[in-house]
Amino acid sequence: MRLRVRSVPRLSGRIEVPGDKSISHRSALLGALAEGTTDIRGYLEAEDCLRTIAAVEALGAEVTRKGPGEYRVAGVGRRGFSEPVDVIDCGNSGTTARLLLGVLAGQPFWTFLTGDESLRRRPMKRVAEPLVRMGATVVGRGDGSRLPLGVHGLAQLKALAYESPVASAQVKSAVLLAGLHADAPVSVTEPAASRDHSEVMLRQFGARIERRGLTTTLTPGPLSAAQVMVPGDISSAAFPLIAAAIVKDARVTVAGVGLNPTRTGVLDVLSTMGVEMEIARHGGETSEGPRGTAAGEPRGDVTVSSSALRASDIGGALIPRLIDEVPVLAVAAALAEGRTEIKDAAELRVKESDRLAALARELGRMGVRVSERPDGLVIDGPARLRGASVTSGGDHRIAMALAVAGLVAEGETIIDDTECIATSFPQFADLLNALAGQCCVQVDE
Repeated sequence: MRLRVRSVPRLSGRIEVPGDKSISHRSALLGALAEGTTDIRGYLEAEDCLRTIAAVEALGAEVTRKGPGEYRVAGVGRRGFSEPVDVIDCGNSGTTARLLLGVLAGQPFWTFLTGDESLRRRPMKRVAEPLVRMGATVVGRGDGSRLPLGVHGLAQLKALAYESPVASAQVKSAVLLAGLHADAPVSVTEPAASRDHSEVMLRQFGARIERRGLTTTLTPGPLSAAQVMVPGDISSAAFPLIAAAIVKDARVTVAGVGLNPTRTGVLDVLSTMGVEMEIARHGGETSEGPRGTAAGEPRGDVTVSSSALRASDIGGALIPRLIDEVPVLAVAAALAEGRTEIKDAAELRVKESDRLAALARELGRMGVRVSERPDGLVIDGPARLRGASVTSGGDHRIAMALAVAGLVAEGETIIDDTECIATSFPQFADLLNALAGQCCVQVDE
């Protein structure tokens, strides 16, 4: 599939983006691990999150789809999973694979995980290593560092005080999920704060968990079912918001989007870049509405208008708070006055693609002055973007970032290999067309 993107004179409207991908994954996993029935609203019905639903079903949890984005998970408890009869296919979802490793570390049977070609290249050792130290067995390609992997857990794991070499919510979450089955409290200390959706939701499901500085500690114990309302995904919202910032006549509101401070680095950077932005915070643990929140997950409406952008360096502790938004922030940087340096982002080389290499190559084809560094990019703006034939490399965030660039490029931008957008944002093209009031994004099957 390919996208054909034409420039637009304006964008206008109030929209909602799909449910938060990170929160959706966790709601299905914790719902299955809990005792009782969990109802989920706003679940992201995209390929990655549906892989997690299929995984918990393969492990014996009953999942019922009640309507669009609404699911009921009949939890089996921490010790109620059963050995799956087949290999669990995680597709392109690194979150499914890595968080499942943590869950499976506490299950006393063999489970085998695989994924698509892209996921089979992504590193799993960073998750497997602490789980092995807790007593699980992980075998597979590259000495247990690449899918397919086999996992055999223990009903009671050894406690671990783990110092993670990277700030990674997936590593932290896997260890905490395994910690539910440990013989004493388990802790994870990170070099910088990563997103904390697992901690927020574990508390909602009744876990004893606390954070002091950069250390998170979980005390083992059972989970109780909860009601989960998933806010809109800030990572998905970044695409229409940045599109609004760079199109000449634009004002776009994304309603009901999650505003967890461990995820809102993109809004901080846009503010520094001079973007005209309004944030109406609302909701809370008891809020009701079409979006709602998971307990403790703040949300609100974010409005962005056309803006004169200025360069802003992006690095350090900001990176874990906006790692998935770097591709579209690179587009904003290309239109900003001055030099933007993105650093400390080597993690982007082991995502669905090598995102640093992909951005340098594909944005370069569109006329951006961009150079690649080992851990980032240097972008000199403002660029005069031109339409070009580019490719996503099978990476949904690269595909969508290139489409946003195409909205302000001279001529037509043709983006190949865009089926991947369905992994996180199936309605992406329709949403941009609605905001533009015309068919600016054409989908060629």
